[in-house]
Amino acid sequence: QLVESGGGLVQAGGSLRLSCAASRFSLDYYAIGWFRQAPGKEREGVSCINSRGGIINYADSVKGRFTISRDNAKNTVYLQMNSLKPEDTAVYYCAAKYAYCSVRETDFGYWGQGTQINVST
Repeated sequence: QLVESGGGLVQAGGSLRLSCAASRFSLDYYAIGWFRQAPGKEREGVSCINSRGGIINYADSVKGRFTISRDNAKNTVYLQMNSLKPEDTAVYYCAAKYAYCSVRETDFGYWGQGTQINVST
């Protein structure tokens, strides 16, 4: 089971850090992806970090602003979000798949319940 935390309301230009923690299994051998779904839109990939630390950024809109990282000792993956914009408002999900990242959401077998981010103007 994956659990996201760190969501909330922030003003444009502000920062938040999301956490994705696993409660029943070790994340050491898993790639973790962050996805988001804005109101009325399809879910999209944001960023992914594989089991060896390699990173794929799915969304051009977050490059230079969002940073994914992992702390295997804490069994947690983070998404540091800086310079937030109103268009970043969405429910953010983390998901896990074995070893390497994938561009296909359906390859991720474990999903969290999501955490809401609201960015105000």
